[in-house]
Amino acid sequence: MSDMSEKSGIRYKRILLKLSGEALSAEDSILDFDILTRVAAAIKKAVDRGVEVSVVIGGGNIWRGREGGKMDRTRADHMGMVATVINSIALQDTLISLGTDARVLSAVKIEPFAEFYSKEKALTYLAEGKVVIFSCGTGNPYFSTDTGAVLRGAQLEVDALLFAKNIDGIYTADPRVDKCARKIEAITYDEILERHIAVIDTAATAFALENDLKIFLFGLDDPDNILRVIEGQAIGTVVSRKYAQENHMRG
Repeated sequence: MSDMSEKSGIRYKRILLKLSGEALSAEDSILDFDILTRVAAAIKKAVDRGVEVSVVIGGGNIWRGREGGKMDRTRADHMGMVATVINSIALQDTLISLGTDARVLSAVKIEPFAEFYSKEKALTYLAEGKVVIFSCGTGNPYFSTDTGAVLRGAQLEVDALLFAKNIDGIYTADPRVDKCARKIEAITYDEILERHIAVIDTAATAFALENDLKIFLFGLDDPDNILRVIEGQAIGTVVSRKYAQENHMRG
């Protein structure tokens, strides 16, 4: 971590933010532009403080491959990839309107809507202070945007992955149906796999474990939670390969 980061109160200098598509939607619209603007404003605050921000957005507010019924799984998943492009362009436009440059990079060739992904291009844009938004997941069917997020996080060697959901952390049970459910402050990837906790998909969990990544899972009800995590504040649930000292401090 640089001296500049320490002086600015920033704990994680390069991050990847995974946004749930559903968390950006409204009851009567696939996108809630009020929420989108608040999220973009929080991202802008982070960039203005010297944080390198990349983003992956799910497409669940528009389409999920498993909703395809009897459709061929590959074609259904391709539709989901297109949904992530729509969300990515919407966030890009909102960021630019707030004065923060942003580029959409796609795992599949889809010019002129998005540039084709390369690690070198992404790192160059981040160093220039641009927000990099990754669309189309890994570019392959059968893999979710969670897996796309951890893949890009590993490739870019981010300090932390921030998973912003429509729930404020991982719980011992579904808090919507079990009043006794309690939020877990820290958990390992092994525990998630052993207990079949579905908040992060299995492929993404196994990949994050193998590559020793750190994920912070928290609620997007207040978009400034993004900044709080970057500053090192204890919110949501931290997921890591093993219980580090900071994890025990959170519990």
